[in-house]
Amino acid sequence: MAEKDFKTAPADSAAEHRNDNATYGQRRNMSVTEIQDAIRSGSVPTIHSRKEALDIAKAGGWEADALIESMEKQLAERGDKKGFLDLEFKNPKHFTWLLVAFASMGGLLSGLDQSLISGANLFLPKPGQLDLSASQNSLVNSGMPLGAVGGALILSPCNEYFGRRWSILISCVLYTIGAALEAGSINFGMIIAARVILGFGVGLEGGTVPVYVAETVERRLRGNMVSLYQFNIALGEVLGYAVAAMFLSVPGNWRYILGSSLVFSTIMGIGMLFMPESPRFLMHKGRPLDAYKVWKRIRGVRDMESREEFFVMKVSTEEEEAEVAAGAGSRRFPWMDFFTKPRARRAIIYANIMIFLGQFTGINAIMYYMSVLMSQIGFNAYEANYMSLVGGGSLLIGTIPAIFLMERCGRRFWAIAMLPGFFIGLVLVGASYHVKSFQGTEAVYLTGLIIYEIFFGSYACLTWVIPAEVYPTYLRSYGMTTSDGWLFLSSFIVTYNFTGMQTAMTPTGLSLGFYGGIAVLGWFYQLYFMPETSDKTLEEIDLIFQRPTMDIVRENAANVKQTTKDLLACRFRKVFIDGHAKRRESIVDSPDGKVAA
Repeated sequence: MAEKDFKTAPADSAAEHRNDNATYGQRRNMSVTEIQDAIRSGSVPTIHSRKEALDIAKAGGWEADALIESMEKQLAERGDKKGFLDLEFKNPKHFTWLLVAFASMGGLLSGLDQSLISGANLFLPKPGQLDLSASQNSLVNSGMPLGAVGGALILSPCNEYFGRRWSILISCVLYTIGAALEAGSINFGMIIAARVILGFGVGLEGGTVPVYVAETVERRLRGNMVSLYQFNIALGEVLGYAVAAMFLSVPGNWRYILGSSLVFSTIMGIGMLFMPESPRFLMHKGRPLDAYKVWKRIRGVRDMESREEFFVMKVSTEEEEAEVAAGAGSRRFPWMDFFTKPRARRAIIYANIMIFLGQFTGINAIMYYMSVLMSQIGFNAYEANYMSLVGGGSLLIGTIPAIFLMERCGRRFWAIAMLPGFFIGLVLVGASYHVKSFQGTEAVYLTGLIIYEIFFGSYACLTWVIPAEVYPTYLRSYGMTTSDGWLFLSSFIVTYNFTGMQTAMTPTGLSLGFYGGIAVLGWFYQLYFMPETSDKTLEEIDLIFQRPTMDIVRENAANVKQTTKDLLACRFRKVFIDGHAKRRESIVDSPDGKVAA
């Protein structure tokens, strides 16, 4: 694949292009002087594949430097001027944190709107308010996840035509309109419309923010930073319960409760105006110079790691586009690649099974009906709302370890270790309904709820991290449409049917039999089918999903067998500490300034 699409010198300057068609081996044998001349001239050679680009990066090849030099020359020739919204920091790492903070506010809004309805539920059905029936109130609760399915359906066209940044801004507008209509609702139809519009914003933002973050931050932080989105969802849920508690005694309380998210959607919208577009999206759209300009702002090109990641990203994106142009993928109907290309098919199945495990183990049903569940075990309406903070706070606490340890421990270890924890919580929740005394029921139920929420808080981060990183660049927005839509459709199914399922199965049967049973099956699935993607660039993950599924299963089976032997022999240090592969050394941290092979 031609890496020399960028013109860096006059066509008749043969000296500057004498290395353009040199083989990988020939370029590795060049003298220091030849390498310096090639870099100085911006002579970018022909790179034939993503794998070759990764080999070059691991070897600390000069080709990445030549590309950066070429980009700098073109940027200088174009003569772009800094705009009012082009925020820039001396240290690009500061930009990363600001970008993640504003983008992840979408999680805060999503969590806030999920839990605000819990407090409003105590008043919406009452005469003199909206006087909703039980079925109408169920539809109001599930209206947002239903609307979020619609938001997921517009995700790919918005992401493809407007980009990641503008898709997030559009979601902020939808959040604002939906919250305003909720606060001003005068009948059932109006509040349903408001919840659906709000849901559109949740669905569009929910699938875009994790991708936006995954495409912009460095590999060693990607899992932790995308986990911050789930932390903000949990923080928003706790904040929603707190806001509901603040307005409980205020006349017209539910209007203030539901309208409070307006403040946060406005702050997020203003902040996103100053954020740049995703560089991988710009590269995907054939705008490599704009991608490089953004890359300089948010990642910098001073250190070798960022230079080489940009180099690999460009080669990988161009290879994907070349394959599509050559007929290996569908240009008019990209969705077909999920059926016809094994690499894309593996990604979509894997991502959506992880989402299934996250949703059908009951989290959103429990969060939406938290106040109702609390009242079922004996709390009055006001106590139920305040006690909901226990569940929401536990979920928030559970996400904190993922922010710091997701990359260090790895995706597989995280999933396999967390899922049994929230299964134990479900067992206690189910058992609590059979305790005779109120104090006993309260103690067992709350203990189970806290354990469930803490472990699920850590596990839930994976349901955002994995879909955001496993799809190829040219299919990422389409893949996230399916994952995002499936997430919120699952949420709608679980939430809308919660009351009916609890009646048919009994509270114990639902929590322990249905939710708990899915958790057990999911644990075995993760043991054998879950590949490790932590501490890898998105381009390296592409190579993982090009491997046959059975290769991954055999590799995981061997690991499970060895780990079981180690646990039976009480070699706990090996399993939990020494067993994790040493993190790949950053070029920035390497003492000799060279990339670790």
